[in-house]
Amino acid sequence: MQFAIPPAAIAAVPVANSDAYFPVHRIYCVGRNYVEHAKEMGATGREAPFFFMKPADAVLPVPAGTTGEMPYPPMTADLHHEIELVVAIGKGGSNITAADALQHVWGYAVGLDMTRRDLQGEAKKLGRPWCTGKGFDYSAPIGPIFPAQEAKLAGNARISLVVNGAPRQGSTIDKMIWNVAETIEHLSKFYTLQPGDLIFTGTPEGVGAVQKGDQLEGAVEGLGQLRVKLV
Repeated sequence: MQFAIPPAAIAAVPVANSDAYFPVHRIYCVGRNYVEHAKEMGATGREAPFFFMKPADAVLPVPAGTTGEMPYPPMTADLHHEIELVVAIGKGGSNITAADALQHVWGYAVGLDMTRRDLQGEAKKLGRPWCTGKGFDYSAPIGPIFPAQEAKLAGNARISLVVNGAPRQGSTIDKMIWNVAETIEHLSKFYTLQPGDLIFTGTPEGVGAVQKGDQLEGAVEGLGQLRVKLV
């Protein structure tokens, strides 16, 4: 195949304890998927899950033991952190049942859904897409992906975020409104999932603003830590 211009590099995330990389196809994100965060954002009850997307090359891969540097994005004065459990899909499909969903999971990682909250808020008021608020460059920092069979991920694993040494977010993943299997079931009704897809599964309460120079340290118990500095 002859390309008119050189093709872009493949976005990829390191695999934990390996020299391998996980190629990224698409990034799906689940909105308001923790009980207390849903209340924080004005939702009530167990609403059906909804999804938005980020470009594959929005990932900012952060190898184990390092601190990633995320440029503070332009056109915002209100950048927010959202710590999340990330699911990596290894086997594609559509209309996947919750009972079969975990067979499609290749691995898990710690991620941040960084959000230009002022732009997102304005888009909401105008009934416009969230793309500028959610899908900008480097908006998806992510740590190494742990293969599912190696991940020590308990059903009530702790998820947390510390900013400059001060706790900001903290919960357990069993507080998700829709768990991983249910999320895959719902998402696969709308899209044919592909190997290489990443699913950011939502954030707990405590989201807030960060500034240039801030140090973020996120963790999901059993998956290590994700360290990011805003530059």
